[in-house]
Amino acid sequence: MNLSLLNKNALVGGASAGIGRAAAIELASLGANVTLVARTEKTLLEALAELDTTQGQQHRYMIADFDDSQILLARVSELLLQNPIHILVNNTGGPPGGPITAASSEEFLRAYHNHLICNQLLAQAVLPGMKTAGYGRIINIISTSVKEPIENLGVSNTTRWAVASWAKTWANEVGRFGVTVNNVLPGYTATGRLMEIIAKRAAGQHVGIPEMEKQFKEQVPARRFAEPAEVAAAVAFLASPAAAYINGVNLPVDGGRTKSL
Repeated sequence: MNLSLLNKNALVGGASAGIGRAAAIELASLGANVTLVARTEKTLLEALAELDTTQGQQHRYMIADFDDSQILLARVSELLLQNPIHILVNNTGGPPGGPITAASSEEFLRAYHNHLICNQLLAQAVLPGMKTAGYGRIINIISTSVKEPIENLGVSNTTRWAVASWAKTWANEVGRFGVTVNNVLPGYTATGRLMEIIAKRAAGQHVGIPEMEKQFKEQVPARRFAEPAEVAAAVAFLASPAAAYINGVNLPVDGGRTKSL
């Protein structure tokens, strides 16, 4: 099975922490040259130091905030003047939690901008290079809410569905060029965002955080949270030559928690 990403260039969003950071590490371990994207230089430098260089890879980082899509696009355009991008991992922080009945239009607009619009701009920017190379992988980190809406994440549930539909439409249009577009749906993963959700849920139900963690884990057949590296392994496989005929799918990495097929 060909998993080598040697001489492939990857761009990874939200790469300074959590799943994004783990994905960057895994892609580098398979030989890719990785550009990390996040808002904070300190954490980007820390992540950069963790990337494998034993196969001669050259890694870099780019400071950008998905709240400002035009600056993000300008910096990616500068990057593309030097090298094409073969692997795009669209990943950014999820929208704040809360019931959909209380969500403001501004919350929806910001979530759509940071997820759907930024995904669109980045995918459009990297597509010409992918088509020229005859090799492209666009992988979106979204959520199991694509299959089953998650309680108290109204804006996120709605936005993730939009991204999933966007990705499927892209997959249908670009598959003929050797470009695949897939979604990875993390379940409960040991990241800062999950801890925030658990803390908020615990406060709302007036129980301790350990008790709420226990309740979350009991929903998972594996009875534990995923490590970011376990989600990253799925990302790296979809980025590899071995996954060339996998296109337009939603892949749950959730320990079996999602009950739908």
